Amino acid sequence: MKKKILIRKLTAEDADAISRIYSSITQKPAKMDFRRIIEEQVPKNENACYVAEYEGTVIGYMISYVLSGAFGLEKSAWIALMGVDPKYMGQGIGDRLARRIFKFYRDSGIKDIYTSVRWDSTDLLSFFKTLGFDRSNFINLRKKL
Repeated sequence: MKKKILIRKLTAEDADAISRIYSSITQKPAKMDFRRIIEEQVPKNENACYVAEYEGTVIGYMISYVLSGAFGLEKSAWIALMGVDPKYMGQGIGDRLARRIFKFYRDSGIKDIYTSVRWDSTDLLSFFKTLGFDRSNFINLRKKL
C-alpha cells in the first residue's frame, strides 16, 4: 500500500475529505470551516500544505504555514492541522506528510518548524517525538473569555 499512496499539494476540493477525517478522529462533527482555512493557505506559495491520497481518496492531511518575526522568532514554519483517517493510522502516512513538509521548508531556507500539542495527547506527542520534535522555548497561554 505504501507505494500506492500519493502525497500531493492540498486543494480547495479537499475540504470535505479533511472534514470527514477530522470528524472520524474526534468522533464529533467538524466545527471548523476547512474550506475557508484551505482557501486562505493554499494560494500562499510559502506555505506547505499536503494531503495523502490512496486510490483517489484523501486519507490524511497536514496544513502548515510560515510566520515571520512573530514572538521574536526568525522566519519559521508551524504545523497547524494534521490528521490521518483512523483506518489508515500506523502505516507511516503522517510520517510521509511531515517529511514532505520538512523538505519543502528546508529547500525554502527555513530552519525551525513548530507545532502545538495538548499535553494529554500522548499518541500525538509520541508521533512528533519520532519526527525529532522536542520542547521549544514557548509556554502556551490562554485567557478564557
